[in-house]
Amino acid sequence: MALLEVENLDITYETKKRTPLQAVRNVTFSIEPGEFVGLVGESGSGKSTLGSGILRLLQRPGRITAGSVRFNGVDITTMPEEKLRAMRWSDFSSVFQSSMNSLNPVMRIEAQFQDVMEQKTDMSKRQIHDRIAQLLQMVKIDPSFMRFYPHELSGGMKQRVNLALALALQPKFVLLDEPTTGLDVLVQKEIMHNLRELQREQGFAVLLISHDLGTILEVSDRVMVMYAGELVEDQPADSMMKHAIHPYTDGLLGSYADPAADIVEITYIPGRPPDLTRPPTACPYAPRCPERIQICVEQKPPLVSMWDGKAACHVAEMQWRQSQTSGDWHKSEPGPSFVEAAFSEASSHKANPVEGAEVMRVVNVSKTYHRRQGFFKSTPLNAVDDVSFTLRAGRVTGLVGQSGSGKSTIARLVTAIERPDSGEIWFGETRVDKLHNSGAVREYLKHVQYVFQDPYSALNPVHTVMYLLSRPLINFGGLSERQAQTKVLELLENVGLSPAEQFASKNPHQLSGGQRQRVVIARALAPEPEIIIADEPISSLDVSIRAEILQLLDKLVRDHRIAMLYITHDLLSARLLSDEILVLNKGKVVEHGPAKQIITQPRDEYTRLLLEAIPKLDFNADGRVIPSATEHPPISQAR
Repeated sequence: MALLEVENLDITYETKKRTPLQAVRNVTFSIEPGEFVGLVGESGSGKSTLGSGILRLLQRPGRITAGSVRFNGVDITTMPEEKLRAMRWSDFSSVFQSSMNSLNPVMRIEAQFQDVMEQKTDMSKRQIHDRIAQLLQMVKIDPSFMRFYPHELSGGMKQRVNLALALALQPKFVLLDEPTTGLDVLVQKEIMHNLRELQREQGFAVLLISHDLGTILEVSDRVMVMYAGELVEDQPADSMMKHAIHPYTDGLLGSYADPAADIVEITYIPGRPPDLTRPPTACPYAPRCPERIQICVEQKPPLVSMWDGKAACHVAEMQWRQSQTSGDWHKSEPGPSFVEAAFSEASSHKANPVEGAEVMRVVNVSKTYHRRQGFFKSTPLNAVDDVSFTLRAGRVTGLVGQSGSGKSTIARLVTAIERPDSGEIWFGETRVDKLHNSGAVREYLKHVQYVFQDPYSALNPVHTVMYLLSRPLINFGGLSERQAQTKVLELLENVGLSPAEQFASKNPHQLSGGQRQRVVIARALAPEPEIIIADEPISSLDVSIRAEILQLLDKLVRDHRIAMLYITHDLLSARLLSDEILVLNKGKVVEHGPAKQIITQPRDEYTRLLLEAIPKLDFNADGRVIPSATEHPPISQAR
């Protein structure tokens, strides 16, 4: 018998003033004891809502409106809260995305474990202490840390404490919702490796929710793909890596590549998911799918078994049925990619390199902070240590490193937010590190603009795009209202938001993540800068649209001859966009050279560690995830 059975589950967010939003629709699946299942999809696909619904943790106004969830054969959708509370921690537990901030800040780590174990078990204090030590060792934390407070632990350690808490009472099922989002790339790798080891040793079942298909494929036994509130594919991870059945899954796979390949290309999925306040009656993916046929826009496809798994796709089902009768589909040659929009080095500004003029020179810059320890002591922290580089027009310099390596400190120094303790920063004939008054800094910042990491918080939600982009032009650029409006429309066209008039009238909440980031980039372009500092500009975006933003940044560098400092922890995007790369570790430059050379022939052990943190998928010679060539043909051949 399956451990967890979800059948025809609907979850709706409904208020008196707003149209009901059907976040999860008719979802059916099961998880066996000891199975590790991944659930992947874009932001807004319903993944987290489904996870919360399964454990009856939905926040109002969300509620289950149809279907059932059975745990060990018992329906928990109608179970009284008191009985359900008794099952939490002991039968099933959870670790959520922001749970590293859920630890009680005024309680020691030991006390937080004691809280759970004293309520749920009859263990003695000594037994509880020994069990806490054992749990911390299981997640690779020294037991001495149980005497620490949460603020004394790093983000990765706090998340591992939460994982240990979730396993404290040896539950049969653990739900993990984006458990490593926001953590350093090397810490993410370590936590996922830890988790998989523990799961194999102890035999509990896992549902891992993430937008990162690469990580999901690397650690899961089976993968489910969610789109617009529905399951569109469900099959073993090994099979999915070799042959995605649904074109949406194939589009997600296209966003991964081997950064060490000779030529690297990634793809993106144009368009955006449907509005779930008006749920589609046909295939929800049809408007974005280049493989659609007439039936796709007329009828909703059921989730049916085909090949090694299940998929909800009319074209794939037709193809599968034909393969059952003809038996020779395996002889077909690979056809065109599902996703037509792509970004590669071969099509970037690097294909025809031009040695641009020097725009900024950073010379032997250092910055030290002092970390307080008690009232009278402080320890020095060398955030940036003797760093030098040059930014040139029409060129991209990549700054790569994990959290705390000094990347953001360098960004603050070159934008005059902070001053270095030593060294020089030159912008033309101007010493940036010597700018004192606010007027001089303001004048300088017209030439240097910042693209922020999170487009969701970078734009004021109460104003239209026209207002957000025109105010700086009027207030600081000296343009009239009419001139500013004309300039805004031009900027929107430049960043690919066309027709510009339509986007100018929208509020940020009406835009997708990729469209919001385009607006942020348009705002950075408004004063016609010579330098753009792009600080992790794609890290908060879905993988399906990251290539789209990289392609836009590349176009701006090429067309406007902008010098760009591209800050990232992601070696794949650094390889695609950058001409040269600096690898930072603890404030020091450990490698500096041409992007391809740094990635394909790393000399420093730290660079090799960053490369090893990339999910290990099967790539072909061009660095793309291996397509479906043998088990079944490309969907485009089934028309």
